[in-house]
Amino acid sequence: MDDTHVEAFAEAASDGIAFDGIEAAVEGGRYAVETTAEAESTSIADLDGLAASYPEYISNWYFWHAKAPQAEPRWAYLRWLENAESTPIPDRYDQLREGLTTTWGELSITVTLDEDDERVYDLRHVDDTGTDADSLDAYDDPLDARTLAKHDDRDRYRPLKTAPTLQSGWVFPELGPTELVQAVDFFYPATISNWHREREGELDVSHWRDTVDRQTGIYGVVKTWDRGDGYEHVNWVAEACCDDSQCLKRREWQYDDETELDVDGGSGKFPCREPCSLVIAGARKWTKLEGEQSQTYEFELTPSEKEQLEAIIDAVADGEADDIREADIYEGANRYRARFLRAKLFDDEGNLGGVETEQ
Repeated sequence: MDDTHVEAFAEAASDGIAFDGIEAAVEGGRYAVETTAEAESTSIADLDGLAASYPEYISNWYFWHAKAPQAEPRWAYLRWLENAESTPIPDRYDQLREGLTTTWGELSITVTLDEDDERVYDLRHVDDTGTDADSLDAYDDPLDARTLAKHDDRDRYRPLKTAPTLQSGWVFPELGPTELVQAVDFFYPATISNWHREREGELDVSHWRDTVDRQTGIYGVVKTWDRGDGYEHVNWVAEACCDDSQCLKRREWQYDDETELDVDGGSGKFPCREPCSLVIAGARKWTKLEGEQSQTYEFELTPSEKEQLEAIIDAVADGEADDIREADIYEGANRYRARFLRAKLFDDEGNLGGVETEQ
């Protein structure tokens, strides 16, 4: 064991230590130590005796007081990753030597102990869990996470960092505690701090009405949804944007502080405390579209064609259209079936059923 760890522990014991199952104090020039694994207090005369008797407890104490970031949200997050509040040190160190893996959105985080009982963090995409690190692109600078988060696997820009579209194929194999939380923050900004605020009962939620009241300029039009049917419109917005398939946050904002929305808020580990800019931008467009007057259009469709149109909308809305192969001819959203339907029902100007759109 590193002498620095023992010396720091012994010095702190003069003021008394009670942490993670060990209590230590200086009594009459000797160290009085008790752990949850022992029934009685032990009196130890020197530092060598401390190091030999309680290596894991001392190593653990030193990590949390000298190496882990001391900012409360980050400190709490790192302890959560290894179930520190519920797993005693002997059991926890056994688990850490094997590797403890936790998911955070689409991130897979594994904390292990190296040969010196120092914590090392492996960060990668959940789809790459179990993949040999040598077959992944390796990074060591947390700033690289910001670049990786910009585009998906098809190199398309990701405007929403918490969308379930994070690219895979990379690994940060040996991060320290500070670097780990920095990288997580670059992948999913503010999720650790908001997670911690929620745990502490301090999450400041800004509901739909509160957020909309702050909108100005081109986004001020969204305020018109505060009319009688606005509540239903906001339900549609939340259903469209705040589902697990679209965002990994768990929506905590409602219509206002007295009125909950009807749609589910998702099951993510980290909370969403207010409508994001993407939601407001979408609501602006839908506000304008909902202002149009309804028109009656008449089309003739076979039952199968009606079901196919429904399947196409579902596939596009759920992001599944690209997963339907050309050979999946029985799928309503199959590309060839969609092209056949277009050839049959659209005229040369692209009007469904040859019916022009009335403005």
